[in-house]
Amino acid sequence: MARALVTGSTSGLGLEFGWQLAGTGHDLVLVSRDEDRLRAVAEQIRDVHDVTVEVMSVDLSDRRELERVEVRLTDPVDPVDLLVNNAGYGLRGGFLEVGVEDHEKQLDTLMRAVLVLSHAAARTMVQRRRGAILNVSSLAGYTTAGPYAASKSWVTVFTESLAMELKGTGVTATALLPGFVQTEFHERAAMSMDGLPRITWLKAPYVVEQALKDAAKGSVLSIPSVKYRTAGEMSRIAPRPLVRAMTSPNWYRRLQARSVDRSRRRASRRNLRAPWQREDDAL
Repeated sequence: MARALVTGSTSGLGLEFGWQLAGTGHDLVLVSRDEDRLRAVAEQIRDVHDVTVEVMSVDLSDRRELERVEVRLTDPVDPVDLLVNNAGYGLRGGFLEVGVEDHEKQLDTLMRAVLVLSHAAARTMVQRRRGAILNVSSLAGYTTAGPYAASKSWVTVFTESLAMELKGTGVTATALLPGFVQTEFHERAAMSMDGLPRITWLKAPYVVEQALKDAAKGSVLSIPSVKYRTAGEMSRIAPRPLVRAMTSPNWYRRLQARSVDRSRRRASRRNLRAPWQREDDAL
């Protein structure tokens, strides 16, 4: 039976990866900082699927703790066939509003952990002549939206390079570049995304399903949905001054302003309704 190791596995895309992989018969190694939530997720998966679920409570930004996951990936007795580097988070505030220590910790999770774990997994998988690495990046990597976007640009380029180096070894590397996905990511970073239209959002089950299909085919880039493949290509070839103008950190402030205006308009419309209509809204 195949085994997958998933980082950031207690919420969002990581949680969905765990459930879908278990549903296809994969044993799991789930990695997360939140030990209580991690054990609860593992128990829920075991109750539904006949798979083995290991748990590792690890802060990937801590180099000593990261080493534990690195060692697990090199285990010759219970090898890992699929590594999903999914862990990541956003920071509350702009570059200058956040302490540099927080930026360093974020980049250790988003970049250094991906580098270290991909290195350990790839070397072990090449010896066995089979395996796959799936790194969760983002279309934000094609933008200029701060350090997070820059880190995702690195993940994409790194994965493309790794994929070429692994060619012919029986091991593949895939970068997943989703757009906006309905997860806890933005809520945890205290980012209000109400200004975005509904059509912008993708659902986590769809994104994960497409990513696993692309990884199984050995695709280097996985961009779910036609709309985001088109947006990604346009961002990639657009003149950089235009990209900077449209996707700099100021875009979020503009989005928040639109969100506030939209909320005010909704409140104004509700106040114009009859009392019984407002009561219906509350229900």
